[in-house]
Amino acid sequence: MADCTHLDTITGASPSDDGCTDCLRTGDHWVHLRRCAQCGHVGCCDSSPNRHATAHHAATRHPLVQSFEPGEDWYWCYEDEVGFELDGEAPSPSHP
Repeated sequence: MADCTHLDTITGASPSDDGCTDCLRTGDHWVHLRRCAQCGHVGCCDSSPNRHATAHHAATRHPLVQSFEPGEDWYWCYEDEVGFELDGEAPSPSHP
C-alpha cells in the first residue's frame, strides 16, 4: 500500500455520470475518466483537453480520484502525489 494519508475520505458515492460530467454539459470530449472517491464526480484525466478531474480537486480539495476505466481500480492522491491500489477491494464502478 502506498503512503496516502487520505483513505478516510473514500466513500461509497455513486458516479455522477457515465462520462465526464463537465464535458457532457459543454459538448467536449475526453480521453480517460476519473471518479472522485469522496463525492462521485466523474471528470476527465489530465491527458484530456479540459482536465476536469484535476479542476474538481482544485475547486473542492477532494484528495482522491479512482480510475473510472473498465478493468482499472487504481487511485491517485492529489495531496500526497501517489498512485496506489487497495488490496481486497471490490471492483469499482466504471463507465460502460
